[in-house]
Amino acid sequence: MTTNHGQDRSADPGRSPLPATRPVALITGVGRTAGIGAGIAGRLARSGWDIAFTYWTAYDERMAWGSEPGAAGTITDALAEEGAATTAVEADLADPEAPARVFDEVERALGGVTALVMCHCESVDSGLLDTTVESFDRHFAVNARATWLLIREYGRRYASAPGSGRIIGLTSDHTVGNLPYGASKGALDRITLAASHELAHLGVTANVINPGPVDTGWMTDDVREHVLGRTPLSRLGTPRDTAHLVDFLCSPQGQWINGQLLMSNGGFA
Repeated sequence: MTTNHGQDRSADPGRSPLPATRPVALITGVGRTAGIGAGIAGRLARSGWDIAFTYWTAYDERMAWGSEPGAAGTITDALAEEGAATTAVEADLADPEAPARVFDEVERALGGVTALVMCHCESVDSGLLDTTVESFDRHFAVNARATWLLIREYGRRYASAPGSGRIIGLTSDHTVGNLPYGASKGALDRITLAASHELAHLGVTANVINPGPVDTGWMTDDVREHVLGRTPLSRLGTPRDTAHLVDFLCSPQGQWINGQLLMSNGGFA
C-alpha cells in the first residue's frame, strides 16, 4: 500500500528546515489508529517526513483490544492529508527474514530510510512462574532480535547525509507480572544504545524512550486509577506526548541528544 503526494515543506516556526526532498521515516508497529506508532507517524508527517510503517494484524487479533479493520488504510489516508508519501508493510517481525524484506519494500516505494523508529512489540502478561518457553522466545524474537536486525539493515543501507540519521526505540521498565516483555525490552535498550557508538561513523544518533503508561485502549479502570494516582500531573499519557519527543529527536535541533534512555512519563513513579 503506497501513496504519493505533493512535497509540502511547511515547518514549525523557529525550527531548522529538513532537506528540500522529504526524508523517509520507517516506523514499526503502527497497527491501530489509537496507538503510539500512529501518533508518531502523524507528527513526523506534519514535520515534513515521508512515512513507511509496518503492522501485524495477527498480533492485534489475539490481544484483548482486538484488530482494527482498515487501520492501515485509515492511517495512510491521514498521513497523505499531511502531504506525506506513504507505504505500509504487513510484517511479522518474529520472522528473522522480515526486517530485510521490510527495508526492500520501503526502498522500492519511497527510497532510503533516514529515521528508524521502533514501536513494535510482543506483550503478553505472565510472570516468573507461569511464562512458557514459547512465549519467552517469541518476546525476545520480536522485541530484541527484530530490533537488532532492523538496526543492522538500517546501518548497512544508510545513505543519507551524515548527521541526519536517527534511530529511536520505545521501551518499558515493567517486569513484575510481565516478565518476558520487560526482560526483552531491557535487551532492546542495550541493542539500540549500542548503535549510538557503532554507527557513529555514519553520523547517526540512537536513543531509547520510555513513555511510561500510555492509554491506547488496553487500560482497565483499575489501571487508570493506579496510574493517575502515581502521576503528578494527574492525567494519562497520550501518543501525542511521545510523538512530540520523537519529533524533536528527529529534527536538526535534536542531534546532540545521543545514546540516552529518556523518561517521558509525566513524572510517573
